[in-house]
Amino acid sequence: MNDRALRVLEFNKIKEILKGFTHTKAAKDMIEDLKPYSNLYEVREHLQETKEALSLLMKKGSPPFEGVYDVREEIEKAGKGFTLFPGQLLRIANIMRTGRKFKDYISHKEEEESYRVIEDICEGIYPLKGLEDAIYNAIIGEEEVSDRASTALYNIRRALKDKNSSIRDKVNSLMRSYSSYLQESLYTMRGDRYVLPVKAEHKGAVPGLVHDQSSSGATLFIEPMSLVDLNNEIKELMLKEKAEVERILKELSSKVGDNITYVRNNANIVWELDFIFGKGKFGSSMNGICPHVNEGGFIDIVQGKHPLIDPKVVVPTDIYLGKDFTSLVITGPNTGGKTVTLKTVGLLHIMAMSGLLIPARENSTVSYFNEIYADIGDEQSIEQSLSTFSSHMTNIVNIIGKADEKSLVLFDELGAGTDPTEGAALAVSILEHLRKKKVKIVGTTHYSELKGYALKTEGVENASVEFDVETLKPTYRLLIGIPGKSNAFEISKRLGLPDFIIEEAKSSIASESLRFEDLIQSLQEKTIKAAEDWRKAEILKEEANRLKEGYEEKLYNLNKVREKALIDAQREGKSLIKEAKEEADNILRNIRELERMGYASDTRQKLENERKKLKDKLDRLEAQGEKLETEKGKKIKDVKLGEEVYLPKLNQNVILLTKPDNKGEVQVQAGIMKINVKLEDLRVSEKTKVEKKAVKREAKLNLKSVATSIDLRGMDSEEAIYSTDKYLDEAYMAGLSEVTVIHGKGTGILRKSINDMLKKHSHVKSYRLGEYGEGGTGVTVVELK
Repeated sequence: MNDRALRVLEFNKIKEILKGFTHTKAAKDMIEDLKPYSNLYEVREHLQETKEALSLLMKKGSPPFEGVYDVREEIEKAGKGFTLFPGQLLRIANIMRTGRKFKDYISHKEEEESYRVIEDICEGIYPLKGLEDAIYNAIIGEEEVSDRASTALYNIRRALKDKNSSIRDKVNSLMRSYSSYLQESLYTMRGDRYVLPVKAEHKGAVPGLVHDQSSSGATLFIEPMSLVDLNNEIKELMLKEKAEVERILKELSSKVGDNITYVRNNANIVWELDFIFGKGKFGSSMNGICPHVNEGGFIDIVQGKHPLIDPKVVVPTDIYLGKDFTSLVITGPNTGGKTVTLKTVGLLHIMAMSGLLIPARENSTVSYFNEIYADIGDEQSIEQSLSTFSSHMTNIVNIIGKADEKSLVLFDELGAGTDPTEGAALAVSILEHLRKKKVKIVGTTHYSELKGYALKTEGVENASVEFDVETLKPTYRLLIGIPGKSNAFEISKRLGLPDFIIEEAKSSIASESLRFEDLIQSLQEKTIKAAEDWRKAEILKEEANRLKEGYEEKLYNLNKVREKALIDAQREGKSLIKEAKEEADNILRNIRELERMGYASDTRQKLENERKKLKDKLDRLEAQGEKLETEKGKKIKDVKLGEEVYLPKLNQNVILLTKPDNKGEVQVQAGIMKINVKLEDLRVSEKTKVEKKAVKREAKLNLKSVATSIDLRGMDSEEAIYSTDKYLDEAYMAGLSEVTVIHGKGTGILRKSINDMLKKHSHVKSYRLGEYGEGGTGVTVVELK
């Protein structure tokens, strides 16, 4: 995207506002580099991540960014082997903690809404809880290392505390002894050593080492000889403490350095999340929406607002282009509304193509353009003035040379600044040349000649900004299909110009021109009403579609609940039958026990008869239930491999894999299992259109519920191979195309076992070791068939 368009359309001001919603300088630097993405896929993905961030903000509140800093410099130092300060280590630990907390923040139940793009980003976060805890346990402040950081440090500080207590007692005793020679009854410190403030004339009375004197020379700071040894011991302990603190900091810095790839990767992800959630907060602040994006040059912005104008005064406008016409010529007086419209179209497209939400109504559509060219006066600021400035012909020459059908061109006051007749002819010629190149154009002009050009040229449409003659102010509403009416006579009359002057002016204009102006006014009134009715109808249509989809979803859920209730009832019936059988057997066992103890044998015979009756009745009920279940649905006549059929015994659909063998059995795929069943036990799958649609939806949900990676670290080879095989089956069934197997570096035995298994696996198309940034030799990236 050319820098002139970004500057003229004031995208830099949008970025400055966006920076205020982020926490770190790293995220602000990402915003500074933000510009429209280079392809449609990236645009849609970055819009989706912003939409997901806004949804998470609304549902879960603020993300866990507490205590996050820009630690790029600290990470680079740790990577080069430098020893970091306590505060620097603490900030790195905060970044690690934030990354770990984000995994909890985005977690959700299987049936809840998922956040595909943000979840994929967070998948790269590698928790370093051990490193995190080591830093938090050792460091308790920006400049303070905890006593519990090591046993040695704890012992040193305890000894230091005892020595300081002893020396203070000694100093207090000496102060009492030398009180008549002291300047004041207070001891002080010089170079970490305890000294007494002795009057200069009594220096001989207090034997010791002179460390300093006051500025006046009246006081000498003397270390009594009896304190020298104690001070030396304290100094020695302090040196030991300093050495131990440096050792602890070096050890922690070394741990950070050992994990520098993970630390740097986690930090980059946290900063990217800061950037993404900054976009979400910015979108929320202006009630932004995620627009539909196409690459066919079709634009339909509903109730779009310029984001730099005060929301209390900005007037929403509807702008559409690219379907019935590719050029829009906005004519009318210089009221300022035309330039607002022009800048709104350009800026909203730049925002959307940069992954930002736009202030408009739902279902608004923007187009992806390779370039947006804007010929608007550079000095103009839409926040300060709504008037227009002359165009620069050198810029227009550049636009004519570079613009193509994948470009959007914005002209403000095309052809102005020269003779009106020549300027109008030039403007028509420029527009016609670009129209033939299929360039999408929105231009403003006050030349009446362009109204006629738009009326008679296919693919070009007139538009104007509505003007209220009563208040002598523009309403800033864009009226597409209606050329602008100058309203010069009406405005002059309202301002008090005498009627005879107005009438004389009218008489000097051809009657055809006046009739044309009146026709414009009539068309304007009718078109405004028609446009309003059409927009209302579109909104109602969208609402009806949403309601329809909602009710279809409810119907599907009701059918699903009903079917589940029926299945549960059948299972409960079988359970009751089983319980009754067991109870009857228990009773007979008890009777046999009683008979063994001496009761009459004829009683046993009667009970055996009753038991047989009960058993026969239960067997009939069970057989009847199985028959009903088996007879449910039509039997399979023709076996078609890959066909989905119903297996009543499992109460689920399965996939036919083989033809019947000599036993009449076929192999079917049930979930991740392959089993053999009799062909006569299978039934035709009875699925309604609604259910098929639901299955697709479930498959999609299942795709999201299967993780894109599996972590095998800590497992032995046998367990890892089993887990990987099961995971690859699930990933294949979910439709994933690429997954990551995390086995760690270690000795390489686990990696070799996994790679040997992947060579023979039926779902694997290819596999490779991870590249830099993916985990290196610690992971294997698998492409599925």
